[in-house]
Amino acid sequence: MGQITVFSGPERRRRWSDEQRLQILAEAFAPGACPTEVARRHEISTGQLYTWRSKLAVDAPPAPDDGHGPGFAEAVVINGGDTPLLGSSAAIVIDLPRGRRITIFPSASPALATAALKALR
Repeated sequence: MGQITVFSGPERRRRWSDEQRLQILAEAFAPGACPTEVARRHEISTGQLYTWRSKLAVDAPPAPDDGHGPGFAEAVVINGGDTPLLGSSAAIVIDLPRGRRITIFPSASPALATAALKALR
């Protein structure tokens, strides 16, 4: 029978500071970078990179609107909202970041539509 040696040294799990994680993520997801190569260089799995990126996206506050990305248009009511509905199935559907969606049905009052859009800013 063979001999087995068990090493009971310090834990192999490394601790990464937030600054180190941000630096590695910036390096891995820079334009033209290969996340797999960056992960190998830092001796971590690519799954760890994507886990850090997902956690950062959830924990980060929303980016300020710089006027260059998608945004909201001001809701404007024409004719005081007294015009009759053209069809009962018409609706406005707005797809938002992170998989959110808002649907405004014709039966919604202009005040309700405006309040919903302002709340999602």
